[in-house]
Amino acid sequence: MNATDPARRLIRARRIHFDYPSGSLDRHYVDGDLVMSHVVAHLSATFPEGEDFFVRSVRRFAGEITDPELKSRVQGFIGQEVTHGREHRALNERLQRMGYPMGRADRATRRVLGRYERFTSPLTCLAITAALEHFTAVFAETLLGDERAQALLGATEVRSMLLWHAIEESEHRAVAFDVYRAAGGTERRRIWAMRGIMVSFFASVIAYSTLSALGDRATYHPIRLGRSLAALRHSPFLTREVRARMRAYTQRGFHPDDTDNTALLDHWTTELFGADGTLIDHLGQR
Repeated sequence: MNATDPARRLIRARRIHFDYPSGSLDRHYVDGDLVMSHVVAHLSATFPEGEDFFVRSVRRFAGEITDPELKSRVQGFIGQEVTHGREHRALNERLQRMGYPMGRADRATRRVLGRYERFTSPLTCLAITAALEHFTAVFAETLLGDERAQALLGATEVRSMLLWHAIEESEHRAVAFDVYRAAGGTERRRIWAMRGIMVSFFASVIAYSTLSALGDRATYHPIRLGRSLAALRHSPFLTREVRARMRAYTQRGFHPDDTDNTALLDHWTTELFGADGTLIDHLGQR
């Protein structure tokens, strides 16, 4: 599949729900890893406000789209993102009860995205959305394609939720990008938006994950903290390949579908939602 293919995979929102019963999660739920547990918690905290921002940014241009195929994909994108926001709110409530400061990152995300909407144009907000969608798609496909990344999440309900989120991010990874192009967005604006987001994204992850970890008693155990920081250097989400995919977005002529994800989506669609899929029992609950 590439940017010129006339046929695109159907994008549809799945009616799904996840439960996090009291006591079902370990404090450091990412394979017992101190730092990665705080990083993933921070990222989850940003999703509800982020997904709402993505939906608003795309919706502003939905009425200008004339291509019926792209119109259909936009509707699927909106449905999926609304569901992602809802399910991450449920996870965030559970993590808050476990002691993670989810509200702080949620409020900070709301403030930052609100400033984008107040002080930049709708087209720039759409460029920012397309850039952030690339981030989530690259991390999503790393999770789906790297067994080391999957192993970090064990067999918890968090693993199930993140795999579902990952497959849908991979399905709609090009929608905001294609709406941006259809709206007349330039390569220059798209590339500069990504360069700015690269700096702000990683700065916020480092800053808020550090603040979160400072409130965790385990952080003050030098050996445990040292091992966790050492493991972070070899994280499957920070490999040379992941960094190269991030940088590729800043090249002129780039399109998200330059990287073929067909086999990955086929495998995980069957694994999660096929006749014997592991998440079939999660569907249709709402």
